[in-house]
Amino acid sequence: RVAHIVSTFPPYRGGIGNSAYHLCWELAQLGDRVTVLTSQKPGSESLYNSLPFQVESLTPWLYYGNASFVPQLFWRLKRFDIIHLHYPFFGGAEMVYLAQRRLRFPLVIHYHMDVVGEGLMKKFFTVHTNRVMPRILDAAEKIIVTTIDYAQQSALKERLQAEPHKFIVIPLGVNAEVFRPRMRNRDLIERHRLHNKKVVLFVGGLDRAHYFKGVNYLIKAFQLIASNDVYRLLIVGDGNLRKSFESLAVSFGLERKIIFAGSVSDDWLPLYYNLADVFVLSSIDSSESFGIAALEAMSSGLPVVASDLPGVRSVVQKDVTGLLFKPRHVATLAKHLRFLLENPQVGNEFGVQGRLRVTKQFTWDLIGKQIHNLYTTIPL
Repeated sequence: RVAHIVSTFPPYRGGIGNSAYHLCWELAQLGDRVTVLTSQKPGSESLYNSLPFQVESLTPWLYYGNASFVPQLFWRLKRFDIIHLHYPFFGGAEMVYLAQRRLRFPLVIHYHMDVVGEGLMKKFFTVHTNRVMPRILDAAEKIIVTTIDYAQQSALKERLQAEPHKFIVIPLGVNAEVFRPRMRNRDLIERHRLHNKKVVLFVGGLDRAHYFKGVNYLIKAFQLIASNDVYRLLIVGDGNLRKSFESLAVSFGLERKIIFAGSVSDDWLPLYYNLADVFVLSSIDSSESFGIAALEAMSSGLPVVASDLPGVRSVVQKDVTGLLFKPRHVATLAKHLRFLLENPQVGNEFGVQGRLRVTKQFTWDLIGKQIHNLYTTIPL
């Protein structure tokens, strides 16, 4: 019996919860008895009833953004053989640590990303990373990292050097049957007026929790190539920063060329990837540790232009599946976008190589087997 502890979970559209969802699905197929413990999100119950694993929603005593103080976790963990904590989870990870000290259960920590933040929150996260996180990591039997590149550059780097035996590299995945090359959907072409247009696609959260996605830099880069009337920037996602991004587009006179599609359902999302000629991941700091959206784009046969960040550059291979640029470097981003839009044969080859890379290394069934095998090595 395995408990997965995660701060967010579908229907919330965050990467960590989404990854946990797919992973738990695969583990359940492999015979693991999986229960997800997550903070309450209203209206999710109907979704949870049809899953091959259990989901227990905990009502937070306090919450801020995606952080939730859920002390109930402390007494919910007795009945499990292994606890799998998806980190970060402020308000939850601390409870897991306290429970582990008392109950001594095997703890697997899935380290998804550093937490950087802005302003006051940056100071809080720094203190937490330096003072609290080391104790939580001390309690772990194993620490999963998604790439060795990211781990070596992250807040884990000293621990990785001191305790390499604790670490195992297991990437995140994608459903390659759902995200696959296909013809453009006519309804979406009509809806977004994309007849005979070349489309740059961005997919990601537009809320404050996803400040690091660098959408403002992407809009500024697109403005440098927007004189070509065939080019369009399609932004899929929603959140409380959307209005400011729309205002930025208007200030450049690009309200007709930058299309905000809003939040898109899981059924429609793969079809949005098929609309694009190029996908862009414009993230600005190490809060972006992997880039699941880039993986979805590669699986869909798209070339990717991505920030040269630890972890991300392990997913997007430079000059093989896409092009890399220094974070926040607007001119280089614009140059790469223009190059791929003007040279579709290069983009097509990147797309073919990206799809091949995904099917060999990054499908959820492969990832699920690796995690399942890890569990079998842990003494209970």
